[in-house]
Amino acid sequence: MRTSTIALTCGAAGLIAGSLLSNATSAAGTSYGEDRAQIEDLQARYLFALDFHDPKLYASTFTPDGVLDYGEGDVKGRDAIVKVIAGMPGNRPAPPPEDGKPALRPAAGRHQITNIVLKITGNKAVGRSEWFHVGNDNPQRSNTIGGFGHYEDDLVKVNGQWFFTKRKIYNEGSERWQYKGGVNPAW
Repeated sequence: MRTSTIALTCGAAGLIAGSLLSNATSAAGTSYGEDRAQIEDLQARYLFALDFHDPKLYASTFTPDGVLDYGEGDVKGRDAIVKVIAGMPGNRPAPPPEDGKPALRPAAGRHQITNIVLKITGNKAVGRSEWFHVGNDNPQRSNTIGGFGHYEDDLVKVNGQWFFTKRKIYNEGSERWQYKGGVNPAW
């Protein structure tokens, strides 16, 4: 009987402690779960803006002085980020078809993000996540994996909203942009 009472007491204490910890709020007044959901929402808005060719929305996911490092060096500030994203191939009109050839339906591509790891401390966070791209920019318009890699993010919460202060993009399809760290980047 005594063993059962001890086990029940320890179990109840564990449930209470777990409940309190899961609802713990950060210094910013939100729980880890709320902050994580907001950061995942930021990451999704970033990719929707990229995939649907919205450079201004894309840049708005960064702080005004935010840094995008996509392998060609640091791009600093929203205006510079808009300029880089607006110049990407998906943001330029497709050339007209050659004489006598039918026009292809427009190609599309979508980025996916997965394996998100976050360390949140008050109004700051560090993140790691993996990405891949599925597209159909080929004459058959068949789906292909066009690239994969990972992101390394520094984030800040300003007036209740999360932003990237820096996002470094690694692309394993490019020797210059591939990860060369040799260790697991997600701690």
